[in-house]
Amino acid sequence: QLQLVESGGGLVPPGGSLRLSCVPSGFTWDNYAIGWFRQAPGKEREAVSCISNSGDHTKYADFAKGRFTISRDNAKNTGYLQMNSLEPEDTAVYYCATAPADGCGLADYEYDEWGQGTQVTVSS
Repeated sequence: QLQLVESGGGLVPPGGSLRLSCVPSGFTWDNYAIGWFRQAPGKEREAVSCISNSGDHTKYADFAKGRFTISRDNAKNTGYLQMNSLEPEDTAVYYCATAPADGCGLADYEYDEWGQGTQVTVSS
């Protein structure tokens, strides 16, 4: 059974940083794109960023540009989302998702497998 497990969420003050990790279980994802999404209370799920299977190509939502960095280490079978300069508006459950693909996209329908999410709370 394929699973994704996110970790690294928590409570940080405004301006703080967090690094989220995502690890697949049951498969290696050298040939898979990784996407990060988030859902805040009362809001629709939205894309944050994605990275191609090789790591050569990335995309970011406008709100993430300049603050968030997506990366992956295929040797460790792990994906990351480094989040800096966090704001209260970044408070949400963050999900990683994956699908076999060369490139990557920011539409949730492009992804087959989803993690359970990790809570990120930005508050003083």
